[in-house]
Amino acid sequence: MSKSYYDYGTPAERWERAGIFFGAKNYTAAAGLLERLVEEAPEQTAPRLLLARAYYHSAQLRRAETELRVIVERDPVEHYARLMLGRTLERQGRQEEADGHLRIAGALAGDFPEI
Repeated sequence: MSKSYYDYGTPAERWERAGIFFGAKNYTAAAGLLERLVEEAPEQTAPRLLLARAYYHSAQLRRAETELRVIVERDPVEHYARLMLGRTLERQGRQEEADGHLRIAGALAGDFPEI
């Protein structure tokens, strides 16, 4: 089995490369690296969250939603994943579903509506 570009280096080196690609707005290349990292360590939140963000920014909204739902299921108080899930659902035209996640994200961040 031949190795692809995404397989070279240690997990730490690939994580760093993914961050460089993400920072350069090359979200597809970042996702290629992050997909492998998530496969190797599915329990880790950081690679999965960055993968979801790469999918979001490259308009792969269903994929972003899938990754974000995994995070929220494992850690219901993960504020940023809730926020991203809400934004992802909004971009898909699913406002009613998004609103619940956005309210929870706001509450977790301490943003409470004025009474």
